[in-house]
Amino acid sequence: MTRPFDKSPKTYQEQIDILRERGMQIDDARKACFYLKHLNYYRLAAYWLPFEADHATHTFRPGISFEHVLNLYLFDRELRLLALDAIERIEISVRAHWAYEIANRHGPHAHLDAGLARNRKHYQANLAKLRNEVLRSASGEVFIRHFQQTYNEELPPVWAACEVMSMGLLSRWYRNLKPFNTRVAIAKPYKVSEQVLESWLHHLSTVRNICAHHSRLWNREFTVTPRIPSPSPRGLRDQFADCSRKSYNTLVIILHLMDIIAPDHHWRKRLLALIDSHGIDVGHMGFPESWREFPVWEIAA
Repeated sequence: MTRPFDKSPKTYQEQIDILRERGMQIDDARKACFYLKHLNYYRLAAYWLPFEADHATHTFRPGISFEHVLNLYLFDRELRLLALDAIERIEISVRAHWAYEIANRHGPHAHLDAGLARNRKHYQANLAKLRNEVLRSASGEVFIRHFQQTYNEELPPVWAACEVMSMGLLSRWYRNLKPFNTRVAIAKPYKVSEQVLESWLHHLSTVRNICAHHSRLWNREFTVTPRIPSPSPRGLRDQFADCSRKSYNTLVIILHLMDIIAPDHHWRKRLLALIDSHGIDVGHMGFPESWREFPVWEIAA
């Protein structure tokens, strides 16, 4: 049963007093006030939730300090930036393979062929979005202006048009692509089936949006969950956590793809160092107990 909202706004000092009353240790009130000013009490509340002994009364476990909460917040911020760094490279790689296979199998303007789509309604929506992206990019992208000034075509060829696609649009376009052999060819470099790649692109596009909009990644429960590959490639299935809606499986996907598109990357080492330096309880992220023994987490000598 709902009721009218009756809470009044609190000053920064009142917010600090509330946290102290609930058992949080705050040694430096000025520092706490600084972060409450610049981060927002409500935003930080998501990070002190795991430290509560009783959620009904919001009382904290003994020994919990504001520093514990701030450490978790800073970890999540760095995790989002690290995830964005990898997803950018994954997005660019998939764009390149998508454009190459589409163009060489179906022609430079295959993205204008509705016959290649599974669903015509979705195709029209995707095409309208692409047109808008090309139009929006014309003022800032030299290659778009050059094409418009040189050629009498509705849209640039697929290898140019893909450069203004968002990851979400790329994901939707791949999902709606009908020719099976083309879907398989696009997925092949990533050593997964076309169904798995479709699922991963959808999932990673949501993760990318979460990170780009500064939302919490650390212990998030995803509604768009990635498909776990089975049976190939051999051994990859065993690196995943079963039925996990948390970020562990996301990180395994990123590691697998980064090993393919950037073999000399240091992303794995940076991720492990981030976890260790902040002393994070990765159980909240869906990590299985023996995760460090999995090959996907091993740092090459």
